[in-house]
Amino acid sequence: MRTNVLGGLRVVGLTAGGDRVAETRLGHGQHPDVVLGAAGWLIESPAFATVRDDGALELGYRVRELDGIRPRAQAVPRDPGVGEDEVGEPYQRVAAYAVVTSERGLLLTQFNSQTHVSGDWGLPGGGLEGGESPVEGVHREVWEETGQRIELGELLAVQSQHWVGRAPAGALEDFHAVRIVYAATCPEPADVVIHDVGGTTSDARWVPPDSLGDYPLTASWRNLEVLARLRRRRADEH
Repeated sequence: MRTNVLGGLRVVGLTAGGDRVAETRLGHGQHPDVVLGAAGWLIESPAFATVRDDGALELGYRVRELDGIRPRAQAVPRDPGVGEDEVGEPYQRVAAYAVVTSERGLLLTQFNSQTHVSGDWGLPGGGLEGGESPVEGVHREVWEETGQRIELGELLAVQSQHWVGRAPAGALEDFHAVRIVYAATCPEPADVVIHDVGGTTSDARWVPPDSLGDYPLTASWRNLEVLARLRRRRADEH
């Protein structure tokens, strides 16, 4: 299996008082709610994402005792045209992103033709480099894709998505995406500059909140609660 986190992934459950009540490995294609649910805990909110001394990336969650049905792993979806008998190479990719706001609006980036979602928009960010922490990664990616310096806030979400599909180059992958999403502000917003020439970003913009609905977001970002809430509020106002 390929991965960009050489020390692997661990998930940790924390009580409201900060006590560690569960800790386990997050394997390829596994989801934190299912793994912690198997140990009897229900996730309430993300708490932290940090690199341990042994190189493992640790994802911490605030949890409470599970008193209902334990979450179950769902069937792994396949892209159109991928047969049930086709086997992809397992690839687990961990990436860090930021919901960046400033007096100029919300910072969005547009995907180019190197991706399967060319023309769609999303949040600035991307895959972690070897030994890089999520905090380091998101600062680097935002600068590379938009030229902005940011101040990080709270950890908003950790998405885990698993599917089988073809990479832009044509290789079949059994893909597990783990996306770590932070809130962030930009104290001194400037005109956008894309430094990562040759990357997957074709455009980046400061988008006024009341214009957010004019930008087609990829499915993963449409479902992010903080963006969905903002889109709903603006729709209600109009």
